[in-house]
Amino acid sequence: MKYVWLQLLLFVVCYCQAQQLQPPVFITVPAARYQVGEKDFLSNPLRTVTLDSFRISVTEITNAQFAAFVAATGYTTEAERKHNALVFEPGLEEFRWIEDSTAYWRYPNGRSRGGIEEKMDHPVTTISYTDAIAFCNWAGFRLPSLDEWEVASRAGNSDHRYFWGNKKEKISRYANIWHGRNHLVADSSDGYMYTAPVGSFKPNPWGLFDVYGNVFEFCSGKAPLDKPNSKVVHARGGSWWCSKNSCNYFNSVNIGTVNPHASFSNQGFRVVKP
Repeated sequence: MKYVWLQLLLFVVCYCQAQQLQPPVFITVPAARYQVGEKDFLSNPLRTVTLDSFRISVTEITNAQFAAFVAATGYTTEAERKHNALVFEPGLEEFRWIEDSTAYWRYPNGRSRGGIEEKMDHPVTTISYTDAIAFCNWAGFRLPSLDEWEVASRAGNSDHRYFWGNKKEKISRYANIWHGRNHLVADSSDGYMYTAPVGSFKPNPWGLFDVYGNVFEFCSGKAPLDKPNSKVVHARGGSWWCSKNSCNYFNSVNIGTVNPHASFSNQGFRVVKP
């Protein structure tokens, strides 16, 4: 076991030296009153919120950054302990996923579908909300709140579902999503079937990349429809799996719900710096 950890540590050190690994880059969102939600949208109704200034990472946390955390702490993710991660492969019917006991962040879609050796600049996935919190605690960051994420994703445009307006046709310029009619046939029409390297698509006007695709991003806090004792957590922004015909959460309004201990290959996170 010690030999395995030494190998992992050596791999991370060599990678960091070769790639000159950088910590997350942040933009500052000023303190102000912001409009969030959408009129007549029950799960996220239109309202005004007051936020303190915060700094949010311009990209999602990458495999390389998560690998540094694991090498430094010896942390074991929930998917590694429980062997219950849910992954996808083309040919599945809509909203169907496969439980793969071999899947975890180093093999985000299971060992048979390959590892992350050539994808260190992709967002880390197949982690749970609990794993994301562990990373944040180690790195001195936190997850964005639901309202902070929405304000940052909108980039000052609070009147529409997207930071450019209400028409989703522009989504291919800004996000890695599923463009196929269904999930029965593989779709790599935008260059990627699963995740893409962070920052592969155009940023929003505030400089944030991938807010509407690549991976769902965990957020902290309660959603408007949550029950007082609810244990669920939330993720926003859509993912590489989301399409116009399935999920369709690649916008600034929808709020996804997930078990805090569940690990999917389309879930990741970005961070806020206190």
